[in-house]
Amino acid sequence: MALLKRKSATLSQDADIQQEIINAAGMIYNYLSEKGEVSISKMKKDLDLYENFTEMGLGWLSREDKLEYTKKMRSVSVRLR
Repeated sequence: MALLKRKSATLSQDADIQQEIINAAGMIYNYLSEKGEVSISKMKKDLDLYENFTEMGLGWLSREDKLEYTKKMRSVSVRLR
């Protein structure tokens, strides 16, 4: 997945942003499938996606009703439905 960049890389101006979000959603889905329930902050650290693609990928999966969120003290955890 060449389109998914790490923080240290820059997004090319002609990159298809929607495809980037879909790719991020796929990475998140696979990550949660492997790890189970995790805090959003841990997932963001582990995946290290470019800028705010973690949040956009979570939003994409949420619209598809694929995620379940749990509020814990000062953090929010997420898992697949």
